[in-house]
Amino acid sequence: MKTVLLTGATGFVGRRLLYSLLNEKINIRLLVRNKNKLEYSIVEKCQIYEGDTFNLPVLEEALRGSDVAVYLIHMMGKGRDYEEKERQSAENFRVCCEKAGVKQIIYLGGLGELKDASPHLRSRYITGQILSANPEKVKVAWLRAGVILGSGSASFEILRNLVEKIPIMITPRWVNTPTCPVFIDDVIAYLKAAVLSDILIHDKIDIGMPPMTFKDMMLKTAEVLGLKRVIIGVPVLSPRLSSYWLVLFTPVNFELAKELVLGLKSKTVKSNDNAEKYFPQIKITPFQVAIRKAIEEIEKNQVISRWCDSSKGTVCDVPKIPEISKAIYVDRYTKKVDPKWGEKIFDICKDLGGQRGWYALNFLWGIRGFIDKLFGGYGLNRGRRVSGELRVGDVIDFWKVIEIVEGRRLLLEAQMKLPGKAWLEFTISDEVFTQTSYFYPKGLWGRLYWYAFLPFHKLIFNMMLNRIVQDASR
Repeated sequence: MKTVLLTGATGFVGRRLLYSLLNEKINIRLLVRNKNKLEYSIVEKCQIYEGDTFNLPVLEEALRGSDVAVYLIHMMGKGRDYEEKERQSAENFRVCCEKAGVKQIIYLGGLGELKDASPHLRSRYITGQILSANPEKVKVAWLRAGVILGSGSASFEILRNLVEKIPIMITPRWVNTPTCPVFIDDVIAYLKAAVLSDILIHDKIDIGMPPMTFKDMMLKTAEVLGLKRVIIGVPVLSPRLSSYWLVLFTPVNFELAKELVLGLKSKTVKSNDNAEKYFPQIKITPFQVAIRKAIEEIEKNQVISRWCDSSKGTVCDVPKIPEISKAIYVDRYTKKVDPKWGEKIFDICKDLGGQRGWYALNFLWGIRGFIDKLFGGYGLNRGRRVSGELRVGDVIDFWKVIEIVEGRRLLLEAQMKLPGKAWLEFTISDEVFTQTSYFYPKGLWGRLYWYAFLPFHKLIFNMMLNRIVQDASR
């Protein structure tokens, strides 16, 4: 039986690939930084190795005896040095694969050529080169995709938000740059076919739809949504101004918006027909069908994964050990409740944010989200993956779920722009429901920030506590 090591299994692409492979007759191993982000049903079915590509002993152990290794590691968002870290990560992975006798690496990179690539796309290309450096020792199926569309993808959420919110768009030149978008289900189909293939592949495999511009994509998305949109191109919008434009109207923060804009300025079209050569059974989903399916998944509460599920650094990662113990300031609110309400209270806490809101003065939460956007943060635009269901690593507006003890404790870490670190905790113990905010300030500004917002905390959190209990009691 084939043994497959999957990296990136808690990310947007990796989680979907994992789900698609669970019923296949293969042994699945997962290399993850934090196994708490995996559902119990996954942990039962797979071998879990907790670590990353910089922890060589764990990486070597995970690869030992593996036939295929899937490389879905991406460090965009880690900071200015992410290119060098991507190089080192890829080098570590290939060398360990060679030592372990792995026969096939499968890598998902980006379309485009090195000479005119943005820093983000250049790092993706160089990663592929590093992984492919020794074909006599390990073969690499290098799949290359352009803009990935689907419920939860950053590109789709940008498209949908822009089209829904702005009837007349003033757009920069890069909206006319050609790319080959691809539906996430098709990406998974190609990756899965490569994993299960009986032949070893060492080649670049470009996947996606026929070329179209971002402007074409916006207009076609508007058609699917039944909207009329006017797009006016101007030559003066710089990447920085374009990034702020995306930040204000879409869920991404400034750093990610900047990387995406620079990527969209580069021509990213297919340069080979190897997808048809190796996987003729896979048919590409047309653009408008892909958009329609993505919207359907959102409407039916069926989003499996999102772009912000897993990315190392300040973007979306979940700390293995929460730093909440460092908190200097603590603001706690408690209420005695009927024990039989406990389960319902916890269910309500798990459903906070997104369209439901925060049970108290949502306009103030909106103002705080808008301020966060102005400073390059996420604001409230990210919403949540689905309603009524929560797992470690999920996003709730500008919070990240970092710990869940079912029926007892929910811990959120703030991902808004702050002069320090903040957490929001909900606990239920015996007959007491407790809501606590924690803050670890950074310098004088952090301390001033805490005391400036403390009156709002007392107003909002007391109201939240009481309304959650009232709702549960009904």
